[in-house]
Amino acid sequence: MRRFTLTVLIFLAAALAFAAGPATNPVDRWQRVPPRDHARSNPLAATPETIAAGSQLYRTHCAQCHGPAALGDGRKHPSLRTDHVRSASDGDLEWFLRQGDLAHGMPSWSSLPPTQRWQLIAYLRSLP
Repeated sequence: MRRFTLTVLIFLAAALAFAAGPATNPVDRWQRVPPRDHARSNPLAATPETIAAGSQLYRTHCAQCHGPAALGDGRKHPSLRTDHVRSASDGDLEWFLRQGDLAHGMPSWSSLPPTQRWQLIAYLRSLP
């Protein structure tokens, strides 16, 4: 019985490690984005109004972890101004916002209406 319990625990630990994935870089985790989501484009035009709305949402929901300038903290909370983020598709970013990555400290923002998630993406795209 003890051997069976140990085997089950090892199996569960391996399954959790596999589900979390070995990657610590968000872009690596975005490789799990379904193709239909990856191909999505932001349906909102990057107007000053859309970007301003995204900026407000960022300050409310994201700045506490990623910093007011989206530069991250160099440790757990990554910069959102990197080439990795810039190279992600709009669909990758929306999927990541919706799914989150709790294993790495990123909450799911699926409770935000889709329009607000797209506004956030427009704001992120506007960053230098």
